[in-house]
Amino acid sequence: MSEKPVITQAMIDAYSEYTHLTLDRRGFMNQLTKLTGSAAAAATVAALISADKARAAMVASDDPRIKAEEVEYEGAMAPIKGYLVKPAGQTDKLPAVVVIHENRGLNEHIRDVARRVALEGFVALAPDFLSEIGGTPADEDKAREMIGQLEGGQTTENAVAAVAYLNGRDDTTGKVGAVGFCWGGGVTNQLAVHSPELGAAVAYYGRQPGAGDVPQIKAALLLHYAGLDNFINPGIDAYKAALEANGKDFAIHVYDGVNHAFNNDTSAARYNKAAADLAWGRTIAFLHEKLS
Repeated sequence: MSEKPVITQAMIDAYSEYTHLTLDRRGFMNQLTKLTGSAAAAATVAALISADKARAAMVASDDPRIKAEEVEYEGAMAPIKGYLVKPAGQTDKLPAVVVIHENRGLNEHIRDVARRVALEGFVALAPDFLSEIGGTPADEDKAREMIGQLEGGQTTENAVAAVAYLNGRDDTTGKVGAVGFCWGGGVTNQLAVHSPELGAAVAYYGRQPGAGDVPQIKAALLLHYAGLDNFINPGIDAYKAALEANGKDFAIHVYDGVNHAFNNDTSAARYNKAAADLAWGRTIAFLHEKLS
């Protein structure tokens, strides 16, 4: 039986470069081949680092504790499709949370995250920000390419519209937060800048807004970062300084020794259960505190 390959930080860094659209698939595999010594080993490592669609969800789609449905709301230019989940048998109004996907679109992992949020006592909406250009495809490489085609301002408007949609539903309290991951973490930061109705924003390893945008932020912020994330972390200090200078309500946590996407349990090489559990506990407590 062949041994499981050793995955180095250089291999994970190459994948991060690839997923952030600065390296194409061919270039990524060429780098992995050089790092592993063979094309076969590179293919094995790539499978371990990337997301595994077959990995079981933490909360099954047919879990009797939840009620889920496909919905649409009016976006900036066209209707935006989304996955809405709430606790089964809900009678009281609940606070709501927008769950913003990574750069692979609204996939099964993010639907699972929305179900986890719902079980914590929220109405959760996971929009498909690729709706306007055909929706999230099954091919994740294609989804990443499509994410690169989105116009940032329009995407932010679609996120702001999601807050308004949740705010106007008769099963919510009108208090709305957001949680986003990777690309979605950056969108969450922009949503905090542009939506005065947003009460709380949790950004997991998300790109930071410019310092000049920080005065517009009304929401309380919880910012999670991975200690080994060389792509996103250079922006932390300037963001923190601007938040402090403008007297914003925020908390920053940097999880030492873990990689970008440490919360994504479908990636065997990058997922870190200890950091993910700690960050998730902080996230849910924060959302309850700020949206109560």
